[in-house]
Amino acid sequence: MTTAADSTLAALRAGLPIAAPCDGPIDVSFEFFPPKTDKMQESLWTCIRRLAPLRPKFVSVTYGAGGTTRERTHETVVDIRRKTDLEPAAHLTCVGATREEVDAVARHYWEAGIRHIVALRGDAPEGAGGYGPHPGGYAYAADLVAGLKKVADFEVSVAAYPETHPEAQSPDADVENLKRKVDAGATRAISQYFFNPEDFLRFRDRVRAAGITVPLVPGILPVTNFATVCKFSAACGAGIPPWMHGLFDGLDEDPETRKLIAATLAIETCRALAAEGVGEFHFYTLNRADLTYAICHVLGVRARAAAAATPAAV
Repeated sequence: MTTAADSTLAALRAGLPIAAPCDGPIDVSFEFFPPKTDKMQESLWTCIRRLAPLRPKFVSVTYGAGGTTRERTHETVVDIRRKTDLEPAAHLTCVGATREEVDAVARHYWEAGIRHIVALRGDAPEGAGGYGPHPGGYAYAADLVAGLKKVADFEVSVAAYPETHPEAQSPDADVENLKRKVDAGATRAISQYFFNPEDFLRFRDRVRAAGITVPLVPGILPVTNFATVCKFSAACGAGIPPWMHGLFDGLDEDPETRKLIAATLAIETCRALAAEGVGEFHFYTLNRADLTYAICHVLGVRARAAAAATPAAV
């Protein structure tokens, strides 16, 4: 099994010195989650102000599981559009709404100046016993993509799964589903997070062999809480390599050391991928700017004129 050290060696053999910026331009995007409280709202805008000078291609705002936080997602995306120079992307799912209701939300976004949607099937609400299409709703992500393109000429990003979606019948079926989403009008695929760079690279090869040519962007998750990531990963099908358990062993009560290890791991992953021609990364920030900012800096992404709103605007 490949380790983080193997990935670093691969980057070195490709002529990428330790701690040097990546060879070639790097584009980044950031994902936030909508705030549930006033305190979380303040933390979100602190994060946005910190990361905005890095000039990401876009920033996205998630839904909660089962479509929860939908209204806060809408409010946050529109606020980013109104109060910053950033390009916001709104998550939309098939869960808990009819086609007419989803289309109405999409039209509202278009009227508010939102031109980018991340279209997802979504997860069933807790206790529902598994996903089932909403009566009168979009059944799956490919249907949602097609419907959005009828509403307006949105840029549409979709999800991809380097280690295969846990509900897919097979890896090949999972790639076929991604192709359906692209054929329906998706223009970018953003991957689920992963921790072995080779998993993404092998997946990229299979995607390209299937004739899918849209940008395939790796999703990068800096691990701030290893126990929580293990729980998330069990649900979403992302593997936790055995060596990661050793890296985080004994650090449950040591958040500062965890942060240093998380940054190092994410940097090594990105540099190994960059050595294989990857030039764009999507960071799952968890509304924590410090790690993402440091990782981007090492990759050569530098701050420019601030793009976020002034404190008075938020």
